[in-house]
Amino acid sequence: MKFEHVLTAFMAEPWAIQREKLAVLADVLVARAEGEKLFSTEFAAAVSDARAKEIAEIDGNVAVIPVYGVLANKMDAFSAMSGGTSYAGIRRALHSALANEDVKAVILDVDSPGGSVPGTEELATEIRRIRGGDKPIVAQVNSLAASAAYWIASAADEIVVTPSGRAGSIGVYTAHDDVSAALEKRGVKRTYISAGKFKVEGNETEPLGKETLEHIQDGVNRSYDRFVSAVAEGRGTTVGKVEDGFGQGRVFYAEALMDRGMVDRIATMEETLERFGAETQPAYVRRVKAQNQARAESAEVLVAKMRSGESVTVREFENGIRGLMGLSGSEAERAARLYLKKDQGEPDVDADAATLAAVERLLTEARSFKITR
Repeated sequence: MKFEHVLTAFMAEPWAIQREKLAVLADVLVARAEGEKLFSTEFAAAVSDARAKEIAEIDGNVAVIPVYGVLANKMDAFSAMSGGTSYAGIRRALHSALANEDVKAVILDVDSPGGSVPGTEELATEIRRIRGGDKPIVAQVNSLAASAAYWIASAADEIVVTPSGRAGSIGVYTAHDDVSAALEKRGVKRTYISAGKFKVEGNETEPLGKETLEHIQDGVNRSYDRFVSAVAEGRGTTVGKVEDGFGQGRVFYAEALMDRGMVDRIATMEETLERFGAETQPAYVRRVKAQNQARAESAEVLVAKMRSGESVTVREFENGIRGLMGLSGSEAERAARLYLKKDQGEPDVDADAATLAAVERLLTEARSFKITR
């Protein structure tokens, strides 16, 4: 295997990332290394594209900062493989957005499996130091905030998760590959000549000794402890509650995140933007959605009042029927007159019978109510 030293260095980094994602990155790295294309022009282009993404976009009075892909302290070939984002770039974009007088709120648009530990704590600490001002910093999980990405998100004023989103994976790990057998198969026997008892400990040509393993484990534990403490501070809870209730490495969907106190609300990116005054949809789309929302709310009011035996006005009945059955205004008025036997006029036997039967079926669970004028 070529470039085994590069792969070893890559895997030995302390990672706050989903395990399966790091495995995929390692496989890609191996494939590129064996093809002798580790540092090709496409990598240079990928790095440039990734740097370009670090610039915040302004949507109305809201700045949107991308937190995508594998996260790293500085953008390099490794993080560029997945179109990643650097902590340094996020910091620059955040400072720039907050300094912009036109910006009223900042949204971290998070879709990341996590990344390397170095730089994560510093960025999270910086976000906590500058949150709580006139310009809220909102982490929008859209749609994954795992490990280091959740570490960063937990520092914001608020965490919002999209309905299909996931977050968590609070944990840290590293790996050691013993490639001595592979080297031997190739007829290579590597000898490290060093000064300093531990200078080459944990090298890839031999199994890990007990003392070396304990030393590496101490480092992983340190990063994990700081991760948990940062999340506890960011979420305004205790370390014990984070350790007991935030999954210890597991990822959860939106509803479970709310139940565990890991996020503050469930909403789409568009809904979050609109909450802060950004217009994300054409006027017609907004109008239709508002109308449908009003119908749904009217339907809920009607059903709730009927089930509880509360008085229902004719107007509430009409609006509720429109929402439940998708009727037009005139159709809802006719259905109300038929059902309530009020000012129904000359009946149309066939059409009116069908309408009345449909209304009867729909309201069969909530028939006991009073009509008020």
